[in-house]
Amino acid sequence: MAKIAPLSGFPEFLPAQRTVERLAIESLTRTFELHGFGNIETRAVEPLEQLLRKGDTSKEVYLLRRLHEESEEGHAGLGLHFDLTVPFARYVLENAGKLEFPFRRFQIQKVWRGERPQEGRYREFTQADIDIVGRDVLPFHHDVEVARVMLEALSGLDFLPGFRLQVNNRKLIQGFYLGLGVDAAGAEEVMRLVDKLDKLPEEKVRELLLDEAGVTAEQADRCLALSRICTPDDSFVDQVNALGVEHPLLTEGLAELAELMRACAPLVTDRVRIEADLKIARGLDYYTGTVFETRLDGHESLGSICSGGRYDALASDGRSTYPGVGISLGLSRVLAPLLGKGLLAADRSVPSAVLVALADEESRGESEVIAQSLRSNGVPCEVAPTAAKFGKQIRAAERRGIPWVWFAQADGTHQVKDIRSGDQITVDPATWTPPANDLRPTVGTADS
Repeated sequence: MAKIAPLSGFPEFLPAQRTVERLAIESLTRTFELHGFGNIETRAVEPLEQLLRKGDTSKEVYLLRRLHEESEEGHAGLGLHFDLTVPFARYVLENAGKLEFPFRRFQIQKVWRGERPQEGRYREFTQADIDIVGRDVLPFHHDVEVARVMLEALSGLDFLPGFRLQVNNRKLIQGFYLGLGVDAAGAEEVMRLVDKLDKLPEEKVRELLLDEAGVTAEQADRCLALSRICTPDDSFVDQVNALGVEHPLLTEGLAELAELMRACAPLVTDRVRIEADLKIARGLDYYTGTVFETRLDGHESLGSICSGGRYDALASDGRSTYPGVGISLGLSRVLAPLLGKGLLAADRSVPSAVLVALADEESRGESEVIAQSLRSNGVPCEVAPTAAKFGKQIRAAERRGIPWVWFAQADGTHQVKDIRSGDQITVDPATWTPPANDLRPTVGTADS
């Protein structure tokens, strides 16, 4: 039989790696729920007109096709969702009469994109999103709230490297371009090109501004001067004002971004930081105000692993508009490269904290009773698969990372052995539990 080759772009984890992913999901869920976000899950497919309604995504969508499809198009008019924002907008419209606004949701789910697989970019991956959506109006303080919640959530993933949350405001940059005399269409094009500064050298972007956006050399230079401003606090305001450009939209964007930076300052740690980075624009055209991107320390080649922003007109039913603000963490994009390189690992490949040793097959029933007694106290455990010599059973537990081995004695007493230290004590299966840190697998790094 031919060897089965992995399918590129569709990562699968071994049990210990999956444990890391699950612990990350549990940590994110805990933080989101502490802030009152309710969980939803949307269907995997959406109508193509819904998926392609905003932004240039046609090359990313996987089409759904039946084996015996007979339509002229050759597909069912459905595609797998490529993010969670577009299906969420549809979900809000479909259920608006049943939702309370502002509606706060979190969603941790698979998405699919027809991209060329590479490190940090996959065809199937998990995203973790939070959004707050209002009906007709959504006060700016929700932009601040979403940023604060994600900073807290990232801080909770303490087994990962540090993060740098980069924030900008499209009102600020668009107002600056308009204040330079660039028309509205040109300002949109300038934003699209400036957003390439992470991938292209500044001189190349300057050429594109002249050739594709149609701005003058002076306007291009001043646009690039704005893009160089990056501060860890609200000092960017004075730097922007020093460029001598005025426009009401610029003033509004400056005030919003400064408010957000001041509100997030108390959450900054040595691992999770926030920067006002005025070159950030985000490529999708539905963003209208605050925009987010995030880099992972030491792994900047992955690009932005957590992004989003404010969208004031993504969803509308003709009677009401549903403005929102959200941010999405590419969980697979963060974890898969680190797990693949062995930089992260769970301390055991199974949830079991205890292996109940087996003296012989005749005593398996007694061992199962002991295991069930431990489980009733919330202790994950399993009975040894075979009645091998105790030394072999201990080594089997060690290979799988199980820290404790249980022995039933001939006189009716019980002993449990910590195979890490070699300590062995007499215990009661009805009352004993291991230390709290041993009840569940924990995540370690290559340095720990």
